[in-house]
Amino acid sequence: MATTATTSVEDRKRLVRALVGRSRGFAEEYGLQVTNNPASLFQVLCLSILLRRSPDVRGAVQPVLALRNQGWGSPARMARSRLQARAGVLRDHGRRGDADRLAATLGSLAGVLVERYQGDLRRLRAAARYAPARERTLLRELPGVDVEVVELFLREVQALWSETPPVADRGALIAARKLSLGRTAADLAVLAGGGGSEKLAWLVGALARVELENTYDEIAR
Repeated sequence: MATTATTSVEDRKRLVRALVGRSRGFAEEYGLQVTNNPASLFQVLCLSILLRRSPDVRGAVQPVLALRNQGWGSPARMARSRLQARAGVLRDHGRRGDADRLAATLGSLAGVLVERYQGDLRRLRAAARYAPARERTLLRELPGVDVEVVELFLREVQALWSETPPVADRGALIAARKLSLGRTAADLAVLAGGGGSEKLAWLVGALARVELENTYDEIAR
């Protein structure tokens, strides 16, 4: 695998512009809108759970899109769906080995969100008083959500939840190191023009895609 060694400041800025120009983040590139409304936030959290469990990005994205297309794109609707129906959709879209377990996890997640936050992750944010550490704690209390899922979720929503940046998940940081763009989320924030910049979310998402899809050779062209 070829990687790009980027050394000068201008080279790094040029590479950042190229990466950001490729997409508008991670989830949106695969057909999921990232907006600050309950259904969108829930779908991004579901995607984060599946990404945590799948080395194949399409094995994570396609089931989430399929569940949404069944009308189960919000916590309330997911909670009302039948376990076997969810499992069937997941199985039909590539999750044969873990469909039953994953269907149960997503159903439990939806139910807890409805019970605790009326199906709205913005209420979780408000309950945390917009403190990033507390948001992470409350997210980890949800079914199926661990530390890595939290980072994947916050990576996607950091432009909306302005208190959380800079956030970069492990995959994005691996790509950043391989491309000599830095070693931390703070390094990437500097290149993106600030931690609160929407550009940072796009950059981190683009780096995560490069690592997951192993498209370093395309970057080098």
